[in-house]
Amino acid sequence: MHSLVVKRGAAGDVVRTTPLLKHLSGQVTWLADAKNTVLLNGLADNLQCLSWEQRDLVPDTTYDLIINLEESVEVGIYLKTLKYRKWFGAYADVADVVRYTADSRHWFDLSLISSYGQQQADRLKLLNRRSYQEMIFEGLGLRFASDPYWLPEPIDTGLSGDVAITVEAGPIWPMKRWDRSDELKRQLEAQGLTVNVLPRRSSLLEHLSDVRNHRCLVSGDSLPMHLALGMGTRCVTLFTCTSPWEIYDYGIQRKIVSPLLEECFYKRGRDERATTAIGVEEVIGAVLEQLQRA
Repeated sequence: MHSLVVKRGAAGDVVRTTPLLKHLSGQVTWLADAKNTVLLNGLADNLQCLSWEQRDLVPDTTYDLIINLEESVEVGIYLKTLKYRKWFGAYADVADVVRYTADSRHWFDLSLISSYGQQQADRLKLLNRRSYQEMIFEGLGLRFASDPYWLPEPIDTGLSGDVAITVEAGPIWPMKRWDRSDELKRQLEAQGLTVNVLPRRSSLLEHLSDVRNHRCLVSGDSLPMHLALGMGTRCVTLFTCTSPWEIYDYGIQRKIVSPLLEECFYKRGRDERATTAIGVEEVIGAVLEQLQRA
């Protein structure tokens, strides 16, 4: 058995795809963005991780299974050059239009390449109540049974404490940023807790250490959240514009959903109301509850 997995990024999406590794026997090759390969290298003896830039090194063989979870035309065109027996996920048709296999529709019907169009896809995403893993596993004929994330060993940074806060948001999802984190930090410290705002690190493995060395993480729907879920760190996650239902909580996550979620759902602009709609007191209560359970 030789499988090829294509999930390049974002980093959090790579991490939440790793539970599949338990179910892929034989040799597995994984194509990821270069910055994300550190999250995959060394996870299993049968796993070869290559960066997208190294795709010429992908073994020249007939793959028993290709799993393509990328939606880009570039990836679809490249994968057409490979030989395979079974295909799951997105592909480029003869006209280089990206489509997806019927067995992967549970996930891709909700995506940017949805056959229903983006407006209906976003509505289906809002109505969906299944996690990413459940949808992908079902399409592959597998049963998701709380299979954990696979993560590499961290590089210790020495940073530790009771609560870690990370509220940064990239340019794609500016409404993921929560603008009350400074007040949250002040109030938690007033209760005698050690609170750190997570710094930027040169390596994702250092970032992994920062998350692991705290009793609770407060963040948005982001990579640190996935690292916490994978490391067993309790977390409080604020959902301002993305789906809380796609995230499997592994019994350690407290989700706080913005009252403006439906209005802001999957919108990529910035609405100041969305960044402050969740109150500090609600977050403090959730953090203290999580610390009691840690």
